[in-house]
Amino acid sequence: MWPLARRSRKMTRLLFLNQSLSSNPKPISHSHTYYNYSVSRSFHNSISNLSLAFLHPIRSPAIRAFCSKPSSAVGVGSPPSMTEEISYLTQREAAEIDEILMGPLGFSVDQLMELAGLSVATSIAEVYKPSEYNRVLAICGPGNNGGDGLVAARHLHHFGYKPSVCYPKRTAKPLYTGLVTQLESLSVPFISVEDLPLDLSKDFDIIVDAMFGFSFHGSPRPPFDNLIQKLVCINNYNQTHQKSSAIVSIDIPSGWHVEGDGGAEGIKPDMLVSLTAPKLCAKKFFGPHHFLGGRFVPPSIADKYKLRLPPYPGTSMCVRIGRPAQVDISALRENYISPEFLKEQVEADPFDQFRKWFDDVVAAGLREPNAMALSTASKNGKPSSRMVLLKGFDKNGFVWYTNYESRKAHELSENPHASLLFHWDGLNRQVRVEGSVQKVSDEESDKYFHSRPRGSQIGAIVSKQSTVVPRRHVLYDQYKELEEKFSDGSIIPKPKNWGGYRLKPELFEFWQGQKSRLHDRLQYSPKEINGQQVWKIERLAP
Repeated sequence: MWPLARRSRKMTRLLFLNQSLSSNPKPISHSHTYYNYSVSRSFHNSISNLSLAFLHPIRSPAIRAFCSKPSSAVGVGSPPSMTEEISYLTQREAAEIDEILMGPLGFSVDQLMELAGLSVATSIAEVYKPSEYNRVLAICGPGNNGGDGLVAARHLHHFGYKPSVCYPKRTAKPLYTGLVTQLESLSVPFISVEDLPLDLSKDFDIIVDAMFGFSFHGSPRPPFDNLIQKLVCINNYNQTHQKSSAIVSIDIPSGWHVEGDGGAEGIKPDMLVSLTAPKLCAKKFFGPHHFLGGRFVPPSIADKYKLRLPPYPGTSMCVRIGRPAQVDISALRENYISPEFLKEQVEADPFDQFRKWFDDVVAAGLREPNAMALSTASKNGKPSSRMVLLKGFDKNGFVWYTNYESRKAHELSENPHASLLFHWDGLNRQVRVEGSVQKVSDEESDKYFHSRPRGSQIGAIVSKQSTVVPRRHVLYDQYKELEEKFSDGSIIPKPKNWGGYRLKPELFEFWQGQKSRLHDRLQYSPKEINGQQVWKIERLAP
Protein backbone atom coordinates (compact mmCIF):
# COMPACT_ATOMS: atom_id res chain seq x y z
CA MET A 1 0.00 0.00 0.00
CA TRP A 2 2.57 2.52 1.06
CA PRO A 3 5.23 3.68 -1.45
CA LEU A 4 8.79 4.71 -0.64
CA ALA A 5 9.65 8.31 -1.41
CA ARG A 6 13.04 9.94 -1.58
CA ARG A 7 13.38 12.18 1.45
CA SER A 8 14.38 15.37 -0.43
CA ARG A 9 11.53 14.97 -2.90
CA LYS A 10 9.13 14.27 -0.10
CA MET A 11 10.10 17.37 1.88
CA THR A 12 9.73 19.58 -1.20
CA ARG A 13 6.27 18.24 -1.90
CA LEU A 14 5.24 18.53 1.76
CA LEU A 15 6.10 22.23 1.78
CA PHE A 16 4.02 22.73 -1.33
CA LEU A 17 1.10 20.64 -0.06
CA ASN A 18 1.10 22.32 3.32
CA GLN A 19 0.82 25.73 1.68
CA SER A 20 -1.96 24.63 -0.65
CA LEU A 21 -4.07 22.49 1.73
CA SER A 22 -7.02 24.81 1.33
CA SER A 23 -6.86 24.92 -2.47
CA ASN A 24 -9.09 22.83 -4.73
CA PRO A 25 -7.26 20.06 -6.57
CA LYS A 26 -8.41 18.31 -9.68
CA PRO A 27 -11.49 16.23 -8.75
CA ILE A 28 -10.85 12.55 -8.25
CA SER A 29 -12.28 10.18 -10.82
CA HIS A 30 -15.56 8.48 -9.94
CA SER A 31 -17.04 5.18 -10.99
CA HIS A 32 -18.80 2.16 -9.47
CA THR A 33 -21.06 1.91 -6.46
CA TYR A 34 -20.30 3.27 -2.99
CA TYR A 35 -17.45 5.27 -1.48
CA ASN A 36 -13.77 6.41 -1.33
CA TYR A 37 -10.37 7.03 0.45
CA SER A 38 -6.48 6.79 0.24
CA VAL A 39 -3.05 6.84 1.82
CA SER A 40 0.52 5.65 1.43
CA ARG A 41 3.43 5.65 3.89
CA SER A 42 7.16 6.04 3.95
CA PHE A 43 9.48 4.27 6.38
CA HIS A 44 10.15 5.48 9.90
CA ASN A 45 12.48 3.83 12.36
CA SER A 46 10.50 3.40 15.57
CA ILE A 47 7.72 1.13 16.81
CA SER A 48 4.86 3.01 18.41
CA ASN A 49 3.15 2.10 21.64
CA LEU A 50 0.04 1.48 19.56
CA SER A 51 1.68 -1.54 17.92
CA LEU A 52 2.69 -3.00 21.26
CA ALA A 53 -0.71 -2.38 22.80
CA PHE A 54 -2.30 -5.00 20.58
CA LEU A 55 -0.09 -7.84 21.85
CA HIS A 56 -2.66 -8.74 24.50
CA PRO A 57 -5.30 -11.35 23.64
CA ILE A 58 -8.65 -10.15 22.30
CA ARG A 59 -11.72 -12.12 23.31
CA SER A 60 -13.60 -13.40 20.28
CA PRO A 61 -16.77 -11.33 21.00
CA ALA A 62 -14.63 -8.21 20.75
CA ILE A 63 -13.99 -8.92 17.08
CA ARG A 64 -17.52 -7.80 16.36
CA ALA A 65 -16.78 -4.35 17.70
CA PHE A 66 -14.29 -3.85 14.87
CA CYS A 67 -16.38 -5.42 12.11
CA SER A 68 -18.96 -3.69 9.99
CA LYS A 69 -22.60 -4.15 10.95
CA PRO A 70 -25.70 -2.21 9.93
CA SER A 71 -25.71 0.96 11.96
CA SER A 72 -26.85 4.55 11.95
CA ALA A 73 -23.34 5.70 12.81
CA VAL A 74 -22.03 8.55 10.70
CA GLY A 75 -18.51 8.68 9.33
CA VAL A 76 -16.57 11.54 7.74
CA GLY A 77 -18.62 12.94 4.87
CA SER A 78 -22.03 11.88 3.63
CA PRO A 79 -22.68 8.35 2.37
CA PRO A 80 -23.74 8.21 -1.27
CA SER A 81 -26.79 6.21 -2.20
CA MET A 82 -26.42 2.83 -3.86
CA THR A 83 -27.00 4.43 -7.26
CA GLU A 84 -24.21 6.97 -6.87
CA GLU A 85 -20.59 6.39 -7.82
CA ILE A 86 -17.59 6.01 -5.55
CA SER A 87 -14.20 7.63 -5.94
CA TYR A 88 -11.06 5.85 -7.07
CA LEU A 89 -7.57 7.20 -6.51
CA THR A 90 -4.74 7.42 -8.96
CA GLN A 91 -1.20 6.64 -7.85
CA ARG A 92 -0.36 10.34 -7.68
CA GLU A 93 -3.44 11.22 -5.61
CA ALA A 94 -2.78 8.38 -3.18
CA ALA A 95 0.84 9.46 -2.72
CA GLU A 96 -0.15 13.10 -2.13
CA ILE A 97 -2.67 12.16 0.53
CA ASP A 98 -0.04 9.97 2.15
CA GLU A 99 2.42 12.81 2.33
CA ILE A 100 -0.14 15.11 3.92
CA LEU A 101 -0.98 12.47 6.53
CA MET A 102 2.68 11.83 7.25
CA GLY A 103 3.62 15.50 7.23
CA PRO A 104 1.42 18.35 8.50
CA LEU A 105 -1.21 15.99 9.97
CA GLY A 106 1.34 14.22 12.18
CA PHE A 107 0.68 10.54 11.52
CA SER A 108 3.56 8.07 11.81
CA VAL A 109 4.07 4.98 9.67
CA ASP A 110 3.60 2.60 12.59
CA GLN A 111 0.27 4.19 13.52
CA LEU A 112 -1.06 3.83 9.98
CA MET A 113 0.33 0.31 9.65
CA GLU A 114 -1.36 -0.77 12.88
CA LEU A 115 -4.70 0.62 11.76
CA ALA A 116 -4.33 -0.90 8.28
CA GLY A 117 -3.44 -4.35 9.60
CA LEU A 118 -6.33 -4.28 12.06
CA SER A 119 -8.69 -3.31 9.22
CA VAL A 120 -7.51 -6.28 7.17
CA ALA A 121 -7.92 -8.72 10.08
CA THR A 122 -11.42 -7.51 10.90
CA SER A 123 -12.45 -7.66 7.23
CA ILE A 124 -11.33 -11.29 7.14
CA ALA A 125 -13.19 -12.03 10.39
CA GLU A 126 -16.32 -10.51 8.85
CA VAL A 127 -16.47 -13.15 6.11
CA TYR A 128 -14.25 -16.11 7.03
CA LYS A 129 -15.05 -17.55 10.45
CA PRO A 130 -12.10 -19.11 12.31
CA SER A 131 -14.12 -22.26 12.95
CA GLU A 132 -14.08 -22.99 9.20
CA TYR A 133 -11.15 -20.96 7.84
CA ASN A 134 -8.62 -21.41 10.60
CA ARG A 135 -5.28 -21.87 8.80
CA VAL A 136 -3.95 -18.57 7.43
CA LEU A 137 -0.78 -17.88 5.45
CA ALA A 138 0.34 -14.24 5.21
CA ILE A 139 2.81 -13.73 2.33
CA CYS A 140 4.59 -10.47 3.12
CA GLY A 141 6.75 -8.32 0.88
CA PRO A 142 9.66 -6.08 1.97
CA GLY A 143 7.68 -2.80 2.08
CA ASN A 144 4.84 -1.32 4.05
CA ASN A 145 2.27 -3.58 2.39
CA GLY A 146 4.22 -6.46 3.90
CA GLY A 147 4.16 -4.67 7.25
CA ASP A 148 0.37 -4.47 7.01
CA GLY A 149 0.38 -8.23 6.50
CA LEU A 150 2.53 -8.80 9.60
CA VAL A 151 0.20 -6.68 11.73
CA ALA A 152 -2.85 -8.46 10.27
CA ALA A 153 -1.30 -11.84 11.15
CA ARG A 154 -0.87 -10.75 14.78
CA HIS A 155 -4.49 -9.65 15.07
CA LEU A 156 -5.73 -12.81 13.38
CA HIS A 157 -3.86 -14.84 16.00
CA HIS A 158 -5.72 -12.99 18.75
CA PHE A 159 -9.01 -13.46 16.86
CA GLY A 160 -8.63 -17.24 17.09
CA TYR A 161 -7.01 -18.07 13.74
CA LYS A 162 -3.75 -20.00 13.28
CA PRO A 163 -1.58 -17.76 11.09
CA SER A 164 1.75 -18.59 9.50
CA VAL A 165 4.00 -16.06 7.75
CA CYS A 166 6.15 -16.26 4.64
CA TYR A 167 8.49 -13.24 4.73
CA PRO A 168 11.33 -13.91 2.28
CA LYS A 169 12.85 -10.42 1.88
CA ARG A 170 12.89 -9.02 5.40
CA THR A 171 13.39 -5.31 6.03
CA ALA A 172 16.08 -4.62 8.62
CA LYS A 173 14.39 -1.59 10.16
CA PRO A 174 13.29 -1.51 13.81
CA LEU A 175 9.61 -1.25 12.88
CA TYR A 176 9.71 -4.47 10.89
CA THR A 177 12.03 -6.40 13.18
CA GLY A 178 9.71 -5.44 16.02
CA LEU A 179 6.69 -6.84 14.17
CA VAL A 180 8.60 -10.08 13.59
CA THR A 181 9.52 -10.26 17.29
CA GLN A 182 5.87 -9.75 18.27
CA LEU A 183 4.78 -12.66 16.05
CA GLU A 184 7.59 -14.88 17.31
CA SER A 185 6.53 -14.17 20.89
CA LEU A 186 3.12 -15.60 19.96
CA SER A 187 4.77 -18.70 18.44
CA VAL A 188 3.48 -17.78 14.98
CA PRO A 189 5.58 -19.90 12.57
CA PHE A 190 7.64 -18.32 9.77
CA ILE A 191 7.89 -20.50 6.66
CA SER A 192 10.54 -20.12 3.97
CA VAL A 193 9.58 -20.09 0.29
CA GLU A 194 11.35 -23.43 -0.15
CA ASP A 195 9.24 -25.05 2.57
CA LEU A 196 5.89 -23.94 1.17
CA PRO A 197 3.79 -26.76 -0.30
CA LEU A 198 3.33 -26.86 -4.06
CA ASP A 199 -0.43 -26.61 -3.55
CA LEU A 200 -1.12 -24.00 -0.85
CA SER A 201 -4.76 -25.08 -0.64
CA LYS A 202 -3.80 -28.31 1.08
CA ASP A 203 -2.29 -26.55 4.09
CA PHE A 204 -4.07 -23.19 4.26
CA ASP A 205 -7.66 -21.96 4.22
CA ILE A 206 -6.82 -18.28 3.67
CA ILE A 207 -3.88 -16.68 1.86
CA VAL A 208 -3.21 -13.03 2.73
CA ASP A 209 -1.53 -11.35 -0.24
CA ALA A 210 0.66 -8.62 1.31
CA MET A 211 3.50 -8.63 -1.20
CA PHE A 212 3.21 -5.35 -3.13
CA GLY A 213 1.38 -2.07 -2.60
CA PHE A 214 0.24 0.66 -4.95
CA SER A 215 3.78 1.89 -5.68
CA PHE A 216 4.55 -1.37 -7.50
CA HIS A 217 5.41 -1.23 -11.20
CA GLY A 218 7.24 -3.48 -13.60
CA SER A 219 7.55 -7.25 -13.33
CA PRO A 220 7.81 -9.09 -10.00
CA ARG A 221 11.27 -10.43 -9.23
CA PRO A 222 12.17 -13.70 -7.48
CA PRO A 223 10.89 -15.09 -5.25
CA PHE A 224 7.68 -13.09 -5.57
CA ASP A 225 7.12 -14.04 -9.20
CA ASN A 226 6.88 -17.67 -8.12
CA LEU A 227 4.67 -16.82 -5.13
CA ILE A 228 2.26 -14.90 -7.36
CA GLN A 229 2.08 -17.93 -9.67
CA LYS A 230 1.14 -20.10 -6.69
CA LEU A 231 -1.82 -17.80 -6.07
CA VAL A 232 -2.77 -17.90 -9.75
CA CYS A 233 -2.80 -21.70 -9.46
CA ILE A 234 -5.28 -21.38 -6.62
CA ASN A 235 -7.53 -19.38 -8.97
CA ASN A 236 -7.29 -22.22 -11.47
CA TYR A 237 -8.39 -24.71 -8.82
CA ASN A 238 -11.37 -22.46 -8.13
CA GLN A 239 -12.39 -22.61 -11.78
CA THR A 240 -12.41 -26.41 -11.67
CA HIS A 241 -14.58 -26.31 -8.54
CA GLN A 242 -11.96 -28.00 -6.40
CA LYS A 243 -11.54 -26.95 -2.79
CA SER A 244 -9.07 -24.07 -2.64
CA SER A 245 -7.87 -21.33 -0.34
CA ALA A 246 -9.54 -17.93 -0.20
CA ILE A 247 -7.17 -15.19 -1.37
CA VAL A 248 -7.30 -11.83 0.43
CA SER A 249 -5.33 -9.00 -1.17
CA ILE A 250 -4.30 -5.90 0.80
CA ASP A 251 -5.01 -2.61 -1.03
CA ILE A 252 -4.22 -3.95 -4.52
CA PRO A 253 -3.66 -7.52 -5.73
CA SER A 254 0.11 -8.09 -5.97
CA GLY A 255 1.36 -7.79 -9.52
CA TRP A 256 -1.44 -5.44 -10.57
CA HIS A 257 -0.67 -1.88 -11.59
CA VAL A 258 -2.40 0.63 -9.35
CA GLU A 259 -4.19 2.15 -12.35
CA GLY A 260 -4.67 -1.04 -14.34
CA ASP A 261 -5.05 -4.71 -13.55
CA GLY A 262 -3.07 -7.93 -13.45
CA GLY A 263 -4.04 -9.08 -16.91
CA ALA A 264 -5.60 -12.40 -17.76
CA GLU A 265 -2.88 -14.27 -15.88
CA GLY A 266 -2.90 -12.14 -12.72
CA ILE A 267 -4.16 -12.92 -9.23
CA LYS A 268 -7.94 -12.95 -8.90
CA PRO A 269 -8.52 -12.51 -5.15
CA ASP A 270 -11.72 -13.49 -3.39
CA MET A 271 -11.45 -10.44 -1.12
CA LEU A 272 -9.89 -7.03 -1.65
CA VAL A 273 -9.35 -4.77 1.36
CA SER A 274 -8.84 -1.27 -0.01
CA LEU A 275 -7.01 0.92 2.48
CA THR A 276 -8.19 4.50 2.87
CA ALA A 277 -9.78 4.44 -0.60
CA PRO A 278 -10.15 2.12 -3.56
CA LYS A 279 -7.41 2.62 -6.14
CA LEU A 280 -8.23 2.76 -9.86
CA CYS A 281 -7.35 -0.90 -10.34
CA ALA A 282 -10.19 -1.83 -7.95
CA LYS A 283 -12.59 -1.15 -10.84
CA LYS A 284 -11.28 -4.41 -12.31
CA PHE A 285 -11.89 -6.36 -9.11
CA PHE A 286 -14.88 -8.68 -9.54
CA GLY A 287 -14.48 -10.88 -6.50
CA PRO A 288 -17.33 -11.39 -4.01
CA HIS A 289 -15.93 -9.35 -1.10
CA HIS A 290 -14.65 -5.77 -1.34
CA PHE A 291 -14.01 -3.99 1.96
CA LEU A 292 -12.68 -0.57 2.86
CA GLY A 293 -10.38 -0.13 5.86
CA GLY A 294 -8.11 2.46 7.39
CA ARG A 295 -10.32 4.67 9.48
CA PHE A 296 -8.07 7.70 9.82
CA VAL A 297 -8.80 10.21 7.03
CA PRO A 298 -9.59 13.63 8.58
CA PRO A 299 -12.18 16.05 7.15
CA SER A 300 -9.51 18.41 5.79
CA ILE A 301 -8.31 15.76 3.33
CA ALA A 302 -11.83 14.57 2.54
CA ASP A 303 -12.87 18.13 1.68
CA LYS A 304 -9.72 19.02 -0.25
CA TYR A 305 -9.89 15.94 -2.48
CA LYS A 306 -13.70 15.78 -2.60
CA LEU A 307 -13.60 12.23 -1.30
CA ARG A 308 -16.75 10.18 -1.00
CA LEU A 309 -16.19 8.52 2.36
CA PRO A 310 -18.34 5.78 3.91
CA PRO A 311 -19.85 6.03 7.38
CA TYR A 312 -18.02 3.32 9.28
CA PRO A 313 -20.63 1.59 11.47
CA GLY A 314 -20.20 2.06 15.20
CA THR A 315 -16.67 1.19 16.27
CA SER A 316 -15.97 -0.81 13.10
CA MET A 317 -12.56 -0.71 11.42
CA CYS A 318 -13.95 -1.94 8.08
CA VAL A 319 -16.99 -1.45 5.89
CA ARG A 320 -18.19 -3.44 2.90
CA ILE A 321 -18.18 -1.71 -0.49
CA GLY A 322 -21.15 -2.58 -2.66
CA ARG A 323 -23.62 -5.35 -2.06
CA PRO A 324 -22.48 -8.62 -0.49
CA ALA A 325 -22.27 -11.65 -2.73
CA GLN A 326 -25.36 -13.81 -3.11
CA VAL A 327 -25.31 -16.61 -0.59
CA ASP A 328 -26.98 -19.99 -0.41
CA ILE A 329 -28.99 -19.67 2.79
CA SER A 330 -29.19 -23.45 3.13
CA ALA A 331 -25.39 -23.58 3.27
CA LEU A 332 -25.05 -21.07 6.12
CA ARG A 333 -23.90 -22.85 9.25
CA GLU A 334 -21.47 -22.48 12.13
CA ASN A 335 -19.31 -25.32 13.37
CA TYR A 336 -19.12 -24.34 17.02
CA ILE A 337 -15.97 -24.80 19.05
CA SER A 338 -16.62 -24.75 22.81
CA PRO A 339 -15.28 -26.38 25.97
CA GLU A 340 -17.16 -29.43 27.19
CA PHE A 341 -20.29 -28.71 29.22
CA LEU A 342 -20.52 -31.65 31.62
CA LYS A 343 -23.31 -32.59 33.98
CA GLU A 344 -20.76 -33.33 36.69
CA GLN A 345 -19.41 -29.77 36.57
CA VAL A 346 -22.60 -27.69 36.65
CA GLU A 347 -24.21 -26.09 39.68
CA ALA A 348 -26.91 -28.10 41.44
CA ASP A 349 -29.22 -25.08 41.46
CA PRO A 350 -30.15 -23.67 38.00
CA PHE A 351 -30.33 -20.13 39.37
CA ASP A 352 -26.68 -20.43 40.41
CA GLN A 353 -25.78 -21.88 37.01
CA PHE A 354 -27.59 -19.00 35.28
CA ARG A 355 -25.74 -16.48 37.42
CA LYS A 356 -22.45 -18.16 36.52
CA TRP A 357 -23.14 -17.99 32.79
CA PHE A 358 -24.53 -14.47 32.98
CA ASP A 359 -21.36 -13.30 34.72
CA ASP A 360 -19.33 -14.93 31.91
CA VAL A 361 -21.32 -12.97 29.33
CA VAL A 362 -20.77 -9.69 31.13
CA ALA A 363 -17.05 -10.39 31.50
CA ALA A 364 -16.80 -11.20 27.78
CA GLY A 365 -18.22 -7.77 26.91
CA LEU A 366 -21.16 -9.02 24.85
CA ARG A 367 -23.69 -6.36 23.90
CA GLU A 368 -26.95 -6.35 25.90
CA PRO A 369 -26.35 -9.57 27.86
CA ASN A 370 -29.78 -9.11 29.45
CA ALA A 371 -31.66 -9.21 26.11
CA MET A 372 -34.10 -12.12 25.97
CA ALA A 373 -36.84 -13.40 23.67
CA LEU A 374 -40.15 -13.48 25.52
CA SER A 375 -42.70 -15.90 24.05
CA THR A 376 -46.34 -15.82 25.09
CA ALA A 377 -49.56 -17.33 23.74
CA SER A 378 -53.23 -16.37 23.72
CA LYS A 379 -55.94 -18.52 25.31
CA ASN A 380 -56.39 -20.11 21.88
CA GLY A 381 -52.70 -21.07 21.75
CA LYS A 382 -51.68 -18.48 19.15
CA PRO A 383 -48.04 -17.64 19.98
CA SER A 384 -46.05 -14.41 19.71
CA SER A 385 -42.46 -13.48 20.55
CA ARG A 386 -40.48 -10.29 21.04
CA MET A 387 -37.17 -9.15 22.52
CA VAL A 388 -37.29 -7.55 25.97
CA LEU A 389 -34.69 -6.76 28.63
CA LEU A 390 -34.25 -8.69 31.85
CA LYS A 391 -34.26 -6.23 34.75
CA GLY A 392 -33.63 -8.54 37.66
CA PHE A 393 -33.51 -12.17 38.75
CA ASP A 394 -33.21 -14.12 41.98
CA LYS A 395 -34.57 -17.36 43.41
CA ASN A 396 -38.10 -15.93 43.02
CA GLY A 397 -37.83 -15.54 39.26
CA PHE A 398 -36.97 -13.33 36.26
CA VAL A 399 -38.36 -9.79 36.04
CA TRP A 400 -39.05 -7.47 33.09
CA TYR A 401 -41.20 -4.36 32.64
CA THR A 402 -43.71 -3.34 30.00
CA ASN A 403 -47.04 -1.71 29.20
CA TYR A 404 -49.94 -3.64 30.75
CA GLU A 405 -52.09 -2.90 27.69
CA SER A 406 -49.63 -4.36 25.17
CA ARG A 407 -50.25 -7.58 23.22
CA LYS A 408 -47.98 -9.62 25.47
CA ALA A 409 -49.81 -8.29 28.52
CA HIS A 410 -53.22 -9.27 27.07
CA GLU A 411 -51.89 -12.75 26.28
CA LEU A 412 -50.44 -13.13 29.78
CA SER A 413 -53.78 -12.14 31.30
CA GLU A 414 -55.44 -14.95 29.31
CA ASN A 415 -52.61 -17.48 29.62
CA PRO A 416 -50.16 -16.67 32.45
CA HIS A 417 -47.33 -18.86 31.17
CA ALA A 418 -44.30 -17.84 29.12
CA SER A 419 -40.87 -18.84 27.89
CA LEU A 420 -37.65 -16.82 27.98
CA LEU A 421 -34.69 -17.41 25.67
CA PHE A 422 -31.24 -15.87 26.17
CA HIS A 423 -28.95 -16.19 23.13
CA TRP A 424 -25.28 -15.35 23.74
CA ASP A 425 -23.71 -15.90 20.33
CA GLY A 426 -20.22 -14.79 21.34
CA LEU A 427 -19.95 -17.71 23.79
CA ASN A 428 -21.99 -20.25 21.77
CA ARG A 429 -24.55 -20.42 24.58
CA GLN A 430 -28.31 -20.27 25.05
CA VAL A 431 -30.55 -20.54 28.09
CA ARG A 432 -34.26 -21.31 27.90
CA VAL A 433 -36.55 -20.77 30.92
CA GLU A 434 -40.21 -21.78 31.13
CA GLY A 435 -42.68 -20.95 33.87
CA SER A 436 -45.75 -19.20 35.18
CA VAL A 437 -46.02 -15.40 35.17
CA GLN A 438 -47.53 -12.84 37.50
CA LYS A 439 -47.29 -9.08 37.95
CA VAL A 440 -44.80 -7.64 40.43
CA SER A 441 -46.07 -5.34 43.17
CA ASP A 442 -46.91 -1.69 42.48
CA GLU A 443 -44.16 -0.69 44.91
CA GLU A 444 -41.56 -2.70 42.97
CA SER A 445 -42.74 -1.28 39.64
CA ASP A 446 -42.76 2.27 40.98
CA LYS A 447 -39.26 1.94 42.40
CA TYR A 448 -37.86 0.68 39.10
CA PHE A 449 -39.77 3.25 37.02
CA HIS A 450 -38.18 6.15 38.89
CA SER A 451 -34.71 4.61 38.58
CA ARG A 452 -34.92 4.92 34.78
CA PRO A 453 -33.63 7.94 32.82
CA ARG A 454 -36.24 10.70 32.71
CA GLY A 455 -36.44 10.37 28.94
CA SER A 456 -37.39 6.71 29.28
CA GLN A 457 -40.02 7.60 31.88
CA ILE A 458 -41.60 10.11 29.48
CA GLY A 459 -41.37 7.59 26.65
CA ALA A 460 -43.34 5.06 28.70
CA ILE A 461 -46.15 7.60 29.13
CA VAL A 462 -46.19 8.59 25.46
CA SER A 463 -46.17 5.07 24.01
CA LYS A 464 -49.57 3.35 24.01
CA GLN A 465 -47.76 0.12 23.20
CA SER A 466 -49.10 -2.03 20.34
CA THR A 467 -51.71 0.54 19.28
CA VAL A 468 -51.72 2.10 15.80
CA VAL A 469 -49.83 5.40 15.47
CA PRO A 470 -50.85 7.65 12.52
CA ARG A 471 -47.38 9.16 12.05
CA ARG A 472 -44.04 9.07 13.84
CA HIS A 473 -44.08 12.80 14.55
CA VAL A 474 -47.17 12.29 16.76
CA LEU A 475 -44.97 10.49 19.29
CA TYR A 476 -42.30 13.19 19.10
CA ASP A 477 -44.85 15.97 19.57
CA GLN A 478 -46.29 14.29 22.66
CA TYR A 479 -42.80 13.61 23.99
CA LYS A 480 -41.72 17.25 23.56
CA GLU A 481 -44.89 18.42 25.29
CA LEU A 482 -44.26 16.22 28.35
CA GLU A 483 -40.55 17.03 28.33
CA GLU A 484 -41.44 20.70 28.66
CA LYS A 485 -44.05 19.95 31.33
CA PHE A 486 -41.50 18.16 33.54
CA SER A 487 -38.54 20.38 32.70
CA ASP A 488 -38.58 21.75 36.25
CA GLY A 489 -37.29 18.41 37.55
CA SER A 490 -40.53 17.43 39.24
CA ILE A 491 -41.35 13.75 39.75
CA ILE A 492 -42.79 12.04 36.67
CA PRO A 493 -45.72 9.84 37.77
CA LYS A 494 -45.65 6.19 36.70
CA PRO A 495 -48.55 5.34 34.40
CA LYS A 496 -51.08 2.98 35.96
CA ASN A 497 -50.86 0.76 32.89
CA TRP A 498 -47.11 0.22 33.21
CA GLY A 499 -45.26 -2.24 35.43
CA GLY A 500 -43.34 -5.45 35.80
CA TYR A 501 -43.85 -9.18 35.43
CA ARG A 502 -42.05 -12.03 37.15
CA LEU A 503 -41.63 -15.47 35.59
CA LYS A 504 -41.33 -18.22 38.20
CA PRO A 505 -39.20 -20.93 36.52
CA GLU A 506 -40.53 -24.48 36.18
CA LEU A 507 -37.86 -25.62 33.71
CA PHE A 508 -34.36 -24.52 32.66
CA GLU A 509 -32.34 -25.66 29.66
CA PHE A 510 -28.69 -24.70 29.21
CA TRP A 511 -27.35 -25.14 25.65
CA GLN A 512 -23.78 -24.93 24.41
CA GLY A 513 -22.81 -25.28 20.75
CA GLN A 514 -20.35 -28.02 19.81
CA LYS A 515 -18.71 -29.43 16.69
CA SER A 516 -20.73 -31.39 14.13
CA ARG A 517 -24.04 -30.33 15.73
CA LEU A 518 -23.35 -32.51 18.80
CA HIS A 519 -24.41 -29.70 21.09
CA ASP A 520 -24.60 -29.92 24.89
CA ARG A 521 -28.11 -29.62 26.38
CA LEU A 522 -28.64 -29.88 30.11
CA GLN A 523 -32.18 -29.61 31.44
CA TYR A 524 -33.20 -28.77 35.01
CA SER A 525 -36.71 -29.80 36.10
CA PRO A 526 -38.23 -29.80 39.61
CA LYS A 527 -38.54 -33.04 41.50
CA GLU A 528 -39.81 -33.77 45.00
CA ILE A 529 -37.67 -35.96 47.27
CA ASN A 530 -38.71 -36.61 50.89
CA GLY A 531 -41.10 -33.69 50.77
CA GLN A 532 -38.46 -31.29 49.49
CA GLN A 533 -38.20 -29.87 46.00
CA VAL A 534 -34.88 -30.39 44.26
CA TRP A 535 -33.76 -29.93 40.67
CA LYS A 536 -33.21 -32.98 38.50
CA ILE A 537 -30.49 -32.53 35.86
CA GLU A 538 -30.71 -34.50 32.61
CA ARG A 539 -28.73 -34.45 29.38
CA LEU A 540 -30.86 -34.12 26.25
CA ALA A 541 -29.98 -35.22 22.74
CA PRO A 542 -29.07 -32.25 20.50
